[in-house]
Amino acid sequence: MSPVRRIRVAANGGIPNHPRWPALLHARAFAPEAAEALLRRHGWGGIWRWGVFDYHHFHPDAHEALLCVAGSARLRIGGEAGEDLDVVPGDALVLPAGFGHRCLESRPGFAVLGAYPPGQESPSVERAAADAGRRFGARIAALPCPERDPVTGGPMSETWPDTVADPPRK
Repeated sequence: MSPVRRIRVAANGGIPNHPRWPALLHARAFAPEAAEALLRRHGWGGIWRWGVFDYHHFHPDAHEALLCVAGSARLRIGGEAGEDLDVVPGDALVLPAGFGHRCLESRPGFAVLGAYPPGQESPSVERAAADAGRRFGARIAALPCPERDPVTGGPMSETWPDTVADPPRK
């Protein structure tokens, strides 16, 4: 398994992103046919299978795991000033609450499994908005760190410590 890549992006374009925690990319980290069992084993639920919306959106009340299980796509995470990622089966994104994401382009058959930590299984979906930081910032910052990483099962508190060591991308 490749090392986990941490992606920090400052608030931009009506997407608040997370004030402390980066998005995580686990590249080629799991067998697609075992993705649902992996999520369940690590305590993540509310599992669904679909694609990713083609507009910037975020969840102010939930952290989200997106595991690519079929096809491929180019996603943008972090808002308009964010980063474009090409995802293939076996790739997983773990997005902290508030972190923007959208699908820029997908190839035939693209599908992800989405999942959430316990108690966050029915998140709201918010589109980019100029006042998003003001409206949702406190809720995003107050959401607790999940107990376990959805991919590795390790403690998320080690992956998402409470302090930010490196500044977000602008």
